[in-house]
Amino acid sequence: MVADVISGAPPELRHRSVRIYQPTRNTMQSGPDKGNRWRIDFDILQGAGRWENPLMGYASSADYVQGVRMSFRTKEDAVHFAEKQGWDYYVYPPMVKRIPPKNYAENFLYRPTTLRWQQTK
Repeated sequence: MVADVISGAPPELRHRSVRIYQPTRNTMQSGPDKGNRWRIDFDILQGAGRWENPLMGYASSADYVQGVRMSFRTKEDAVHFAEKQGWDYYVYPPMVKRIPPKNYAENFLYRPTTLRWQQTK
């Protein structure tokens, strides 16, 4: 049984589409701890009544589920939850984590096409 029928949620929330993705690691984060989780976000509605607050410049919206984020341990858990709620969903493939190789000797490598700049102090 689909949970949206008995959940008491408003009817306009029942047919919203959600996206399931694995967010990239924060640039200020050195460890891979939070990069393994999967997240569900609601898509932004076209006529959601978005505006900018004239006093502070904050972005405001009449869409009450725009700020809702749910995180799951696996993609299968997130897909199962979206199916159980009766939501339309689409899954983004995870981003490939590419770490460029670093070598200390590259700092002193001679390249005829580039000008090297050396610090003396």
